[in-house]
Amino acid sequence: MEVESAHINSDEREDSEDFADSALFQEPDGYFRPEKPPSFVEHTLLSGEKLYMRLVGHNSLWGHLLWNGAQVVSEYLQEHVKDLVEDKNVLELGAGAGLPGILCGILGARKVVITDYPDEELIENLKFNIRNCKYLNMSQGEVAAEGYLWGAPLSANMSSEFDLLILADLLFNHSEHVKLLSTIRLSLKRLPAARALVFFTPYRPWLFDKDMAFFGLARQGGFVVEKVLEKVMENVMFTEDRGDELQRKTVYGYVLRWQL
Repeated sequence: MEVESAHINSDEREDSEDFADSALFQEPDGYFRPEKPPSFVEHTLLSGEKLYMRLVGHNSLWGHLLWNGAQVVSEYLQEHVKDLVEDKNVLELGAGAGLPGILCGILGARKVVITDYPDEELIENLKFNIRNCKYLNMSQGEVAAEGYLWGAPLSANMSSEFDLLILADLLFNHSEHVKLLSTIRLSLKRLPAARALVFFTPYRPWLFDKDMAFFGLARQGGFVVEKVLEKVMENVMFTEDRGDELQRKTVYGYVLRWQL
């Protein structure tokens, strides 16, 4: 996998004040930097075939990055195709570029719905990656992208229950844990074989306990939680961040299933 490290801080905040309409503030020509254009990354499958994904330019919703959790969960899906993917209905939440969801379409899922926050740029980029994946053209399954707010009622396209849910690098959104769990409860089939894959890296190690609090909520909500994977990546994503480097390079993989 070839991708540049992210030279930004994970605690980055956007300034909410807007003085653009004020005649008192007239910046000189060239003061504002042009918007960063989309970029492309290459992801190599276990088969050796290569997928090319377009990432949006800088985006406050973090859709301009190919996250470690998405890469590692994609490997896990390839290693468990028959049990998790083939002929299954799949929902991906907070998909970014959509790598794991698109991969499920390639691997023979019956239906895949790839979702992210209903931001026009993010969703159009997901649709671009679906349209331009040459391997999907060989697939018979249905793959679609749409905007979705965690915890909201499911759309018509999401109304059928799913065999597999994918949540890759979403747990740093601590305030959204309850909403994420609500969506899992709404959308995951109540069958022994149904699974939700929750893969993440503690990019802010000092908040690791808050990341892990999600799984306590899941157990309280009627799920069995099982750790299935721990993988150390070659590089950290956010090079300027503080905290234990080994932990910032480690992807943890967990599986949720209903306690029936």
